[in-house]
Amino acid sequence: MQQLEPSVLERVNTWLQGNYDPETKQQIQKLVDEQSFTELTDSFYKDLEFGTGGLRGIMGPGSNRINKYTIGAATQGLANFLKNTYPGEKIKVAIAHDSRNNSDYFAKITAEVFSANDIHVYFFSELRPTPELSFAVRQLGCKSGVMLTASHNPKEYNGYKAYGADGGQFVSPDDKKVMEEVAKITSVDDVKFTAVEANIEYLGEEIDEKYLNCITQLSVSPDAIQRQKDLKIVFSPIHGTGITLVPKALERFGFTNVTLVEEQIKPDGNFPTVVYPNPEEKEALTLALQKGKEIDADLILATDPDADRVGIAVKNNEGEFILLNGNQTGSLLINYLLTAWEEKGKLTGNEYIVKTIVTSYIIDAIAASKNVECYNTLTGFKYIGELMTKFEGKKTFIGGGEESYGYLIGEFVRDKDAVVSAAFIAEMTAFYKDKGSSLFEALLEMYEKYGFYKEKLVSVTKKGKSGAEEIKAMMERFRSNPPASLGGSKVAKLKDYELRKETDIASGAVSEIDLPKSDVLQFVTEDGSIISARPSGTEPKIKFYCSVKGSLPNVSAYKTADQELEQKVNAIMSDLEV
Repeated sequence: MQQLEPSVLERVNTWLQGNYDPETKQQIQKLVDEQSFTELTDSFYKDLEFGTGGLRGIMGPGSNRINKYTIGAATQGLANFLKNTYPGEKIKVAIAHDSRNNSDYFAKITAEVFSANDIHVYFFSELRPTPELSFAVRQLGCKSGVMLTASHNPKEYNGYKAYGADGGQFVSPDDKKVMEEVAKITSVDDVKFTAVEANIEYLGEEIDEKYLNCITQLSVSPDAIQRQKDLKIVFSPIHGTGITLVPKALERFGFTNVTLVEEQIKPDGNFPTVVYPNPEEKEALTLALQKGKEIDADLILATDPDADRVGIAVKNNEGEFILLNGNQTGSLLINYLLTAWEEKGKLTGNEYIVKTIVTSYIIDAIAASKNVECYNTLTGFKYIGELMTKFEGKKTFIGGGEESYGYLIGEFVRDKDAVVSAAFIAEMTAFYKDKGSSLFEALLEMYEKYGFYKEKLVSVTKKGKSGAEEIKAMMERFRSNPPASLGGSKVAKLKDYELRKETDIASGAVSEIDLPKSDVLQFVTEDGSIISARPSGTEPKIKFYCSVKGSLPNVSAYKTADQELEQKVNAIMSDLEV
């Protein structure tokens, strides 16, 4: 055991000697016997951090892993927070889970711990999408909700998303208060694991019906759908929860010709047909693309395991299927929504949309042209939800989203919603087809009108304790020695969201950024490129978001303009040495 740091060894011994089940102790002892010091260190070098969105990590025994005990501690801390916040009230929470391995088991542990703390639990007895959990929190008058999911992470991961009374993930100051309560749970003996069954109420399809009825009311172009109802749509849930509601939503909106990817219909936490169950990855849509080609589809849709993100493929002008990135889909959705609202005379001047600081700024330009307010928040949908709650009853939220394939239409949910997004992407496709156009042509026309914005995301993975230290060092280097120029253009502004300061490089003038602290750096060049560096809050990665802008004089110039912008992006990434 000499190769273990003293603090790691202490945690290992606590688990070997503490009130943990025999199987957990056997797994740890096996690692000790095999002298698996790297794995022991990664499993025990710290407590799995309950961040501002909850927990996410690799499953397995240990203080830095997702297991019965880390889930139990998180739930006990959240229960303590709720009881402190709502003294004397009968507290209700909602719990749902996705298709990941052990998600149902972890959901049951969560329900049992809440019930043992005399909290009434609405428990989805079968898997349901994340947005439906958010919807249920609001519908059922809950003070909190928990979704057991690791979103689109690899199959080894699971996680725990915690929600507040507004149906959004916790924001300041409550997020910090929950984190403090979770941190106070220092012993497994602090967790009440013994269920009180009388406090657990099971939910079924009644919430599905309410949710589907609500989102169907949001449809802006039912007449276009009626004329294009046989639009050929391919859908894959990629072995996740999307299968429970996306086909029903498409049917409710009026679409009659939906083909499912049979090999990926069955929920399966091993995600056997993909490397990563992430619709951002082209490989994850391989089977959907094959099916799309086979039936000559108009639209291909695929959702991630907890159905809060959606990826799409459309045909270009050569008839080839191409994947749209999250910025393109989000921009098209906002452009469609504002155009359709305008055509129907629904824009009154009191509407708004929301996006994040790393999402395409073409959305700002579109909103400005329609006199609709566009708000920019920090990365993380909880900040979009927070703004929606702030403006509820005062302004009308049309839609919003972020570049990582997460969008929301309407005010029934306070998180990314791939179910309503899939329905609206289909509606948007029908809207343009009804006008004799395609989604790809609509994209080019949008670039021609508002400017050709091109974005690229580069993620650098750094695993384990050493990886976390490397990522920290990279951010420190960029802070202390920012680049003077990127892609041949001088850096004009440096925005440090951790310090909440924006510096004008030429004049040295410093102004305040009116957003909460966040470990994000943005470099804005003289020619309008925006490059953001941000460590991921949910994965062992540092992410670089690059946005460049050019013009598209006419749609026939698309390929040339696209290549020029691609070269510019590559030059910027080369300058950053990533």
